[in-house]
Amino acid sequence: MSESLYVQLLYLACGALLLTAVLVLWLRELVVIIRMFALQGAALAALVGVLAAHENSGELWAVAVGVLVLRAGVLPYLLRRTLAGAGEARRETSPLVNVASSLLAAAALTLLAYAVSQPLVALAPSAATQAIPVGVTVVLIGFFVLVTRRRALSQLVGFLLMDNGITAVGFLTTIGVGLVVELGVSLDVLLAVLVLQILTTRMRETFGDTDLDELRELRD
Repeated sequence: MSESLYVQLLYLACGALLLTAVLVLWLRELVVIIRMFALQGAALAALVGVLAAHENSGELWAVAVGVLVLRAGVLPYLLRRTLAGAGEARRETSPLVNVASSLLAAAALTLLAYAVSQPLVALAPSAATQAIPVGVTVVLIGFFVLVTRRRALSQLVGFLLMDNGITAVGFLTTIGVGLVVELGVSLDVLLAVLVLQILTTRMRETFGDTDLDELRELRD
């Protein structure tokens, strides 16, 4: 792979990673949000695949396949299962921050990510490290989703966006974090999603809703 093609594909994958995170902020239908998360998982796998092709690393190719299966397949499937049977609770109707303000916040978080990442980029300038601010932005947007959405499933997606961003930063800074490390982290994330899926299902069965603000108002 030529250097110019490598740079173009790397930045294309990073652009898709950032775009899907912003779209999660813009969307309200939970089923579409899950689709965007699946597309982000595919973009993350593509990012790792580009690094694997550039480094000619069989281990990175194995990690890319694992990322694709888990983050674009297994995790979205579990989220869709959680959403099934939600009835009217299939839409984020009243987030704490409206769409316009959320998009403005995303722009501000992007500028913040680029500002705080510059010292890290300056340590070892390269095509990969120049993309580190994108990963940091995804982490910040994921945290923003986590704290401003009211549905438990939306907050779970925010948590997973943060994990995708952290994973992207890890690969961009080290050109791979190792198959064993990535496998361990992925299993931890999968376990967390399974536990949260069970908790969300129990909440819906017990209280009839997963709006956390409404649940806080419950009293004995």
